[in-house]
Amino acid sequence: MTTQNDSKLHLKFAIVKEARNSARKIASEMQNFIDQHTTVSVERTVCRLMGIDGINDFEVPLPNVVVENIKQGNGLGTGAAYFIGNAMLETKLSPQEIAEKVSQKEIDLTKLPPHDTFEIRLAIQDVVKHNLELIKENRSKRNQMLEKYGDKSGPFIYVIVATGNIYEDITQAQAAAKQGADVIAVIRTTGQSLLDYVPYGATTEGFGGTYATQENFRIMRKALDETGEELGRYIRLTNYCSGLCMPEIAAMGAFERLDMMLNDALYGILFRDINMKRTMIDQYFSRMINAYAGVIINTGEDNYLTTSDAFEEAHTVLTSQFINEQFAKLAGLQENQMGLGHAFEMNPNIKNGFLYELAQAQMAREIFPNAPLKYMPPTKFMTGNIFKGHIQDTLFNAITIMTNQKICLLGMLTEAIHTPFMQDRALAIENAKYIFNNMADLGSEISFKEGGIMEQRVKKVLSEANALIKEIELQGLFEALSQGKFAGVKRPIDGGKGLDGVALREKEYFNPFMEQMARELNIGGEN
Repeated sequence: MTTQNDSKLHLKFAIVKEARNSARKIASEMQNFIDQHTTVSVERTVCRLMGIDGINDFEVPLPNVVVENIKQGNGLGTGAAYFIGNAMLETKLSPQEIAEKVSQKEIDLTKLPPHDTFEIRLAIQDVVKHNLELIKENRSKRNQMLEKYGDKSGPFIYVIVATGNIYEDITQAQAAAKQGADVIAVIRTTGQSLLDYVPYGATTEGFGGTYATQENFRIMRKALDETGEELGRYIRLTNYCSGLCMPEIAAMGAFERLDMMLNDALYGILFRDINMKRTMIDQYFSRMINAYAGVIINTGEDNYLTTSDAFEEAHTVLTSQFINEQFAKLAGLQENQMGLGHAFEMNPNIKNGFLYELAQAQMAREIFPNAPLKYMPPTKFMTGNIFKGHIQDTLFNAITIMTNQKICLLGMLTEAIHTPFMQDRALAIENAKYIFNNMADLGSEISFKEGGIMEQRVKKVLSEANALIKEIELQGLFEALSQGKFAGVKRPIDGGKGLDGVALREKEYFNPFMEQMARELNIGGEN
């Protein structure tokens, strides 16, 4: 843990402790709300974890069919596990067979004779144990492969593929890995976060990205494993566990051994207008699944700086990092799974802008010393001038290595022009490798001027972040979001998409996966 004595920025760690304590209270208060509610996406996730998969004749996913049947029977607050277990006792069928019969309207789950809750729990315990074991086996396999190949020291070179066609994505991803990429992120098609279902099967048409489906996850995982074996190193795979299906996509990723997931407690509220109640409930189960699967989450604080000024609103990034950290801990994520986000997004015309960016990155590293911070490249002020853009990315790469950022999403010189070509990605990787090698130990060789520009900058940002967190602590997170405290975006508590999918838990409610994961992760979260 970084202390007052070894902080290059002479950070006041008493203030850091105050801010962290306030963030803990904010998250704990919200957890009380979360523990009393469920959502359609949480219950669809229970269905998926019980092995229900596939679509009906109208291409509606069977988890949606099952949960809609339960919801129409006013049973959402009792939960999918109860009704599926009850049906298993009544029919002696598997969860998949039950889902198919619900789809064919041969079973109405809420109309079946009720059995004793204890018997229902017994009926499903083997299914729960078996499918959680599959997730644990994936985590073990990842660890075995990392032990076999060794893991990379220094920053992970993280690049994106975004063709819309999973098979073309594979071609580009394998090429990027051979060029030196450590992490491949398959960008999700525009608008998928607003779909209240997960598309099914391999997909070849998407806009600005490729659909996140379990089959696409499987295909890309297999391709990267093949390339990793050829190269003698493990290639990590990333996708998006956000939007209206946060926990479902987390479960799919756990079954297919994804390594990282974009997963933020506030992003969907602020940038996709998803109801805040729905998002807060969904993020908890999604993060618990990621924790259990050994997945590193990437939070989305960089997005604040696309709508707000990165210099003036830097404290909101730090505030969100504190809050995301506490929500992650409540869900069982270890600090080495918290890819807290930030970005190199200040106006390049600011005098000494590099110093301010360096100060922000160093501050994040010192406050969150064990987190594999995810550092995002310049995008907002990329103009299409590829030569200037390449220089901006070089400065970003320099700060990455100087401040020991772990997850470096490479900037592309063609940002603001088009989705990267393979040659754009190759140049970005070449740039990063050059900087990371030539400046490998620069960060440990330099100190910062006491009382200088950087120290004064972080003193101001930390103070403002602490004040904002205390304000949120007093008024509550829901009210703060309503007032537009983050990114200048105001969201009404009962507005946005997905509110009709929220339900108060009934006394019979149970979620066996949440219960078991909480026990194994040794956290207090429960039903």
